[in-house]
Amino acid sequence: MKIDSLTVGPIGTNCYIVSLEERNDALIIDPGDDEDEIWAALGPQKPAVVLLTHGHFDHTGALRAFPGVPIYIHPADEIMLRDAKWSVGAEMGDTAPRPSATNFVQEGSQLRLAGIDITVLHTPGHTLGSVCYRMGDALFTGDTLFCRGYGRTDFPGGDFSALMGSLRRLLKMDEDLRVYPGHGPATTIFQERRGML
Repeated sequence: MKIDSLTVGPIGTNCYIVSLEERNDALIIDPGDDEDEIWAALGPQKPAVVLLTHGHFDHTGALRAFPGVPIYIHPADEIMLRDAKWSVGAEMGDTAPRPSATNFVQEGSQLRLAGIDITVLHTPGHTLGSVCYRMGDALFTGDTLFCRGYGRTDFPGGDFSALMGSLRRLLKMDEDLRVYPGHGPATTIFQERRGML
């Protein structure tokens, strides 16, 4: 499995392109901005789907660049694609409408997209509908878990207690899982467990 990471937008959001070498399609995770850079990174690959870890404006800004591509999100965050107050875009001067979600994920959803098996973990706290996507030994955590940190809980739908519960759950996972967060460098469950517990 190939994972390309791009840092996009004014606050440095990680956008990931995930693919298999033998295929000509790819998953896009959190296309926050800079659509030209994302398309350039895709190269000849066709975007199969967009997976959103949550609905904040800085993770959804380039959605419009992929018309007709299915968009997956947890239903609790779907409102953020329609309401800039919920997405925090209104506070940052980004009130541009986002395309609607086409598919919803929830705890335990099992997906096979672009030939990749994906398990969805609902990890509320940063937002009501924050999720992580596990693909083999890779875990895409959005703004739930960072390298030596975690997401804010003072935005609409944030809940510190729920986030702590989500973090405890993640830190019990396989220690060799590679963590690909929504901001900052990649890490592992082992490194974060050692740093937080």
